[in-house]
Amino acid sequence: MLELINISKNYNPGSVNELCLFQDFCLKVQDGEFVSVVGSNGSGKTSMLNLICGSIDADAGQILVNGQDIGKQKDFIRQRRIGRVYQDPSKGTCPSMTILENMSLAENKGKPYNLGRGVNKARVEAYRDMLRPLNLGLEDKMGVQVGSLSGGQRQALALLMATMTPIDFLILDEHTAALDPKTAEIIMELTDKVVQEKQVTTIMVTHNLRYAVEYGNRLIMMHEGNVILDKAGEEKQNVDPEEIMAIFNRISVECGN
Repeated sequence: MLELINISKNYNPGSVNELCLFQDFCLKVQDGEFVSVVGSNGSGKTSMLNLICGSIDADAGQILVNGQDIGKQKDFIRQRRIGRVYQDPSKGTCPSMTILENMSLAENKGKPYNLGRGVNKARVEAYRDMLRPLNLGLEDKMGVQVGSLSGGQRQALALLMATMTPIDFLILDEHTAALDPKTAEIIMELTDKVVQEKQVTTIMVTHNLRYAVEYGNRLIMMHEGNVILDKAGEEKQNVDPEEIMAIFNRISVECGN
């Protein structure tokens, strides 16, 4: 279980641009939950993900994983047990390296590196088997540099790489926002399949309200560093998309978005 307890976070403290984003913010995510997070710009969605992953530090409060406080852990330590897929497809892969090289690196995440070959050619067929269900033809492009792939292909590869090793959490930071609508649908279907197969606790930030309603078993809406709506289980299944849209539009207008 993930717990954010009494989190406070100020940006630019002591300056005219000081912003108090979180003040005693609390959130619990149960094991196995797939949480969709929506909210207007500046509501704290991505900052919350960054706090969990260790990209930024909280000013106060605790971040607990199964009762252990990870708030002081470096980000690279946390990311041994966290898979993250970013909005920008280029951030989850190394463009100058081949698919084979990228997957070899991903499979060795968190493991000690000694002097030896970075690519285990004995694993090539296993990697092809992982890529084949994506139905994107990547299994036949093992020697192709990832930078030459389409955005959708790179994002599918990034999602697969993020879950190649055992992880506690999958963090999806608007991972379909940079894709065209058709490709975004493919990535969302793949996301749902991966989450179900891996049974991994997932937090997905999205601006697509339909995805937030359609996918996952919990939906939360954030505004000004607070959770203003939280629907889970059967309540989430019966949520009215028009209700969600009305609340989202109202706070967006209030914020000038």
